[in-house]
Amino acid sequence: IRFMLKVIDIGHKNFALDKAMSVLEAEVSILIFQGKSRAIKIIHGHGTGALKNEVREWSIEQKGRFNAVIFGENYDMFDKESMDMRSDCGLPDDKDFGRRNSAITYIWLR
Repeated sequence: IRFMLKVIDIGHKNFALDKAMSVLEAEVSILIFQGKSRAIKIIHGHGTGALKNEVREWSIEQKGRFNAVIFGENYDMFDKESMDMRSDCGLPDDKDFGRRNSAITYIWLR
């Protein structure tokens, strides 16, 4: 079974920090409820780093809901959680695999 890698882009919408986080929380909750995705790619961008830090703090606080939280800079063939997530999702096409992109964070759903 192939599960889609769902992309949530909150980094290019010019949202205020609290708005970006509420959009993220709502989207993640919907995806968990629907059960159609196994992984989420969150694009938070580089910017000042405030949104990235907030996304990662929130993701780690929520970790009990997820199999793993994988930072974009660790998302490559040498990271066990990355490979396990990709295997679980049917090896989705993702141009950021192996690119060490710190502007993204992945969430592997249960």
